[in-house]
Amino acid sequence: MGVLIVVCLAPAPWCAAARYGWPLSPRPAVVTPYDPPAQRWMSGHRGVDLAATDGQSVLAAGDGTVTFAGQVGGKTVVSIRHTPALWTTYEPVEPQVHEGDVVRRGDVIGTVTGEHEGCPVAACLHWGARTGAGPSGGYRNPLGLVGALRVRLYPVP
Repeated sequence: MGVLIVVCLAPAPWCAAARYGWPLSPRPAVVTPYDPPAQRWMSGHRGVDLAATDGQSVLAAGDGTVTFAGQVGGKTVVSIRHTPALWTTYEPVEPQVHEGDVVRRGDVIGTVTGEHEGCPVAACLHWGARTGAGPSGGYRNPLGLVGALRVRLYPVP
């Protein structure tokens, strides 16, 4: 019989669920899970899609500085640097912040535009997280920020 334990398996900046909150309120359903690529250059889902409504307020998941608010590949994106090694991204979002703005957890950073291709419900917010930079950096499951990752531990035979 397995034991279900909720834990955080990452370094200190990543393992601080009390410092971070959900980017939508009320707590949204995860409609598309995190599915990292086998290799950095391959396709995958580098974040989670959260059920939203068109025009819903998007909240900063934690304290930080806006490093980008604008268009990337035809999508509106907001990116926030929370620590020297942790960024979160939010799309598609009509930004209400600008590069260089300092935000606090729960501040409104924009609104969901409802233009997320592949969203399985009426509207989605794609929420991503990245740690590090360059070859040593990588995408992480943002659900780890809010303590919503489950790990199953089984007894050793």
